[in-house]
Amino acid sequence: MKTGAAYIRVSTEDQVELSPDSQLKMIEKYAKDNDIVLSKQYIYADEGISGRTVKKRPAFQQMIAIAKTKPKPFDVILVWKLSRFARNREDSIVYKSMLKKDCGIDVVSVSEPVGNDKTSILIEALLEAMDEYYSVNLAEEVRRGMTEKISRGGIVVAPPYGYKIENGIYEPEPEQSPIVQKIFADYIAGKGSLAIARELNELGIKTQRGNKFEARKITYILSNPTYIGKLRWSSDGKASKSHDYVPNENTIIVDGKHKPIIDKDTFDKAQELLAKNKSKYPKNYNQRKDDYFFRGIVRCSACGATLTHLSGNENSLQCYKYAHGTCKESHCITVSKLKAAVIEKMQADAENPNFRPTFEKSEKPKSAATQTDFIKEKINHEEMKLNRIKAAYEDGIDTLEEYKANKLKISAAIQKLNEKLQAELTKSGKENNEVDYAAFRNKLASVVDIISSADATPQQFNDALLSVTSKIVFDRKKTQIDIFYSN
Repeated sequence: MKTGAAYIRVSTEDQVELSPDSQLKMIEKYAKDNDIVLSKQYIYADEGISGRTVKKRPAFQQMIAIAKTKPKPFDVILVWKLSRFARNREDSIVYKSMLKKDCGIDVVSVSEPVGNDKTSILIEALLEAMDEYYSVNLAEEVRRGMTEKISRGGIVVAPPYGYKIENGIYEPEPEQSPIVQKIFADYIAGKGSLAIARELNELGIKTQRGNKFEARKITYILSNPTYIGKLRWSSDGKASKSHDYVPNENTIIVDGKHKPIIDKDTFDKAQELLAKNKSKYPKNYNQRKDDYFFRGIVRCSACGATLTHLSGNENSLQCYKYAHGTCKESHCITVSKLKAAVIEKMQADAENPNFRPTFEKSEKPKSAATQTDFIKEKINHEEMKLNRIKAAYEDGIDTLEEYKANKLKISAAIQKLNEKLQAELTKSGKENNEVDYAAFRNKLASVVDIISSADATPQQFNDALLSVTSKIVFDRKKTQIDIFYSN
């Protein structure tokens, strides 16, 4: 007997698809006919959402996250059609392969039965290709319609910060529009994007989505022609992500029907300053291809973000969120000072015979599971089945007779597994969880030798640190570091 999950999706663009209830009825019938236990706990639905990308489907993402848990919560995911799972072949292949290989979970279409033979592989690929063609063709038609609408001054995207929609056009938002004017005035007066973002955050002003302002948000506002009464639209979506006023070849800028918040002279001055400031720092200036000391290891004590290199200064580290204006406390420190503090602390710990660290759980991959772990996982899986069939009975999916028969079958399997577990424990003895602190101190001393060496590369330095630590927290106010060890 298998346990199953159901995934249902209905988009606003499809006219021929079944309703969520109809899809669920077909899935429930298939489950009952094929001896699959299905409960409401594992029924996932995305309504009014396109299937072209899985990233914007919350129920789908939740289902995938649950599927990755151990022991696996279900054996199969049932869908009405393969197009409900994904309309993008790349997404379909990636997620179906991951579910099959890593989780042991199959994806089955209840209305498009295909087997496991080589011919069925071709049929399934053909179905997915047809679904993707339909999706791409529909997207092209939608883009053409949106391009035509915006060419006439119509609205096709959500309003930017400072505007709201009333009667089909943008209208200045009373509380936000003065903030936009202040941003432009401050920038022209000499304040940088980061300084403006930090000031707005200190005043408690939030973005449209209730988030803190970042420097890139300020730059986007400064470069958006909507504020001078224009509309910008790109069929490939790149204009909406760009921080540049100069559009790409697929972008159109037309006169809108809305009232400007910023006058043309102010906007032009801002563009000149943006171009001037950008010329100082070439594209990808701060994106280093090489590694650096403490990369991804040291955290800010105020917000928990990672300390990274400062722009143009590879000898210092700073809180990532502070550098983007969302953390209030600076945690700038030179690499040399941080090295000295870490080496001193770790050396003292290694030489202290009474040192007893409380280990954090390591994020490194675990070693292969023992036989007892495997049996325990199987027992947990069978116990989850018991809960599942009970839920199926309570939800009215299974009859009382079906519930009793399934319960008897699963209980017998659990009894056999418990017998195997007891035999395995008797054979191997109790697990020894004692930590050899002396061995750990020796390992710590070896790590100190590596990170103290002037010849150690950043990668060697970081690998050595990560072999005994999970993270290091730097508190600038207290001028101290806390090292969290892992065994």
